[in-house]
This record gives sequence, structure tokens and C-alpha cells, in this order.
Amino acid sequence: MQKTRLRPWIPFALDNDAFSCWTKGTPWNESLWLSMLDTLKHDSEFSPRWVLVPDVVADRDQTLANWGKYSPVAKQFGWPVAFAVQDGMIVEDVPKDADVIFVGGTTNWKWRTLPMWSSIGKRVHVGRVNEVPKLNLCESLGVESVDGTGWMRGTEEGRQAAALFEWLKKDEDFC
Repeated sequence: MQKTRLRPWIPFALDNDAFSCWTKGTPWNESLWLSMLDTLKHDSEFSPRWVLVPDVVADRDQTLANWGKYSPVAKQFGWPVAFAVQDGMIVEDVPKDADVIFVGGTTNWKWRTLPMWSSIGKRVHVGRVNEVPKLNLCESLGVESVDGTGWMRGTEEGRQAAALFEWLKKDEDFC
């Protein structure tokens, strides 16, 4: 039986839910992360642009330890792997075999250090980008991708979503 493609393919990446667990004060679940990877490995039509190796928000040492433990696991799936930089890290902390730098950490640290991460020659993704001025900054620094759930907050008035759409429309080739 042949698979039917239901939706046009769009680029996506696989996060690891560490930030959500950190904000909720719940433990990160290794088996759920592995299950997500395993579910997608069988569908070559929908391969992620990268997978984020488990990190620990704002914890340099544990994030580095997790890279040693989980990057070999993630690499077995054959997708590019992302390393989440966290508070206190410097360029030399980024593993040479990381394909993508995921700029995480606490909010102030992330924005203060973003120019450094975007200048070292790796692909860069920035988490929690929810304002047009931050999109402009990321674009000016050559950031490849961003994420942010804040665009859908305040949907009763549609302020955030409207601001995002206006930002996207500035590129005449977009629509």
C-alpha cells in the first residue's frame, strides 16, 4: 500500500521539552523523548531539520553531561543534532560535532549572548522569540530559525498574530 501525502511538507525540528518541564517544575521524561524520535524514524517523508539533544535549562554542566550521554543516541537516527547553549557557556563549550546551536538559557542571558552564538559559523536556532523587535534582531544576525508560542497569546484581539503576519509580509516574496 502506498502512503498518501495529506499535507504539503514544511520544515520542522524536534525539541526535547526540557524548557516546558523546567517552567512547570516537572522532571524531564527520557522515554517520551526517545519515543518521539522512534516514531519519526520510520517516516522518511517527514524528517526533521534537526533534533535537540536533551539539555538542562540554565545549567551549563548538566547540559554538557547530557550531550555526552544523549548525542550518540540522537545521532543514531541520522538527523542533524542541535546543542542547546545555556547560561555560563562560552564558544569553546559548543561540541565540535553539533550541527546546530539552539540558543536557550534564561531570557536575559540568551539575548545578551546571541551575537556571539550567531558569529561562530554554525546554524543557529533561537528559542522563545515572541516579539517583532526580536525577530528583526535574529534576522539581522543571520539566525536560521526561531520558535515562540507567544504569537498565539491574546488571540481574542489577535495582536501578536497580526504583528507576526505584518512582519512576514514585509518580504514581498512571502505571499
